[in-house]
Amino acid sequence: HWFIAAAQLVVGIVWSLVMWGTGMRKTPNLSSQDIVACIPIGLCMCIAHGGSVLAMGVGAVSFAQIVKACEPVFAAAIGLLVPPVDVKPILAYAMLIPIVGGVGLACVKEGKGVDINMEAFMYASIANVAAAFKGKLGGSVVKGLKGDKTKNMDSANVYAVNNILSFIFTVPMVVYSELPTLREEWDASVAEHGFNAVVMNIALSGFFFYIYNEFAFAFTASVGAVTSSVLNTAKRVIIIVVSAVLFNEAMERNTVIGSAIAIGGTFAYSLTSQKPAPKKKAE
Repeated sequence: HWFIAAAQLVVGIVWSLVMWGTGMRKTPNLSSQDIVACIPIGLCMCIAHGGSVLAMGVGAVSFAQIVKACEPVFAAAIGLLVPPVDVKPILAYAMLIPIVGGVGLACVKEGKGVDINMEAFMYASIANVAAAFKGKLGGSVVKGLKGDKTKNMDSANVYAVNNILSFIFTVPMVVYSELPTLREEWDASVAEHGFNAVVMNIALSGFFFYIYNEFAFAFTASVGAVTSSVLNTAKRVIIIVVSAVLFNEAMERNTVIGSAIAIGGTFAYSLTSQKPAPKKKAE
């Protein structure tokens, strides 16, 4: 549901306001031009988050994460199609083959052939496209904001500001697609799980979602993309395994092997796509 996605973002906004209001973190000092420059990033974040939530809502969490492993494929395509062109090393493009092949294998059910939850696949793919565009469009903007110390835009504040913009874009989606049935859906969820459980689930998922992404922004900036890629790969493995156990999601042999190949390919792509640092000229 878009409502769940919006509610999760609200939790992050509350967290940011508390941090700024208490002085634990410097308040961003942005001009109107800076905010306008961040709008495309916020829109992409909105679509990426909403697509991920919807994918996990209509299908297995593990399946959504397997499809999400295809994100480098979309990023590579957009890097070549959207200026400025970003050409990766040939070996990096070769690593896209096991990613696609692994996801394809994971969709083949023994004795049934190809079995894909098309709705979940579509939402997860939309999330991948949005995430790829976010990286492409936001790189120079984020670099510029973080480079100007007067704007107080460290990694945490960059994510906080874009989280707010993401929420603003999510609200119209809730109104357009879910408002007429929102009360009915809410009452049904409360009747099945209880009010406290529903609210607690939304609050905790929103909190952990925000904290993870905020720390991921800061961590990547501190340790570099390679180390971050290693941990991101481990994260996806953990999510698939834990979700399969907690939600009793069937993991057939092809699903296990295919997801392992795809995630391994994603990790290899992350490593091989790093361009070597330019050599310093001898003095």
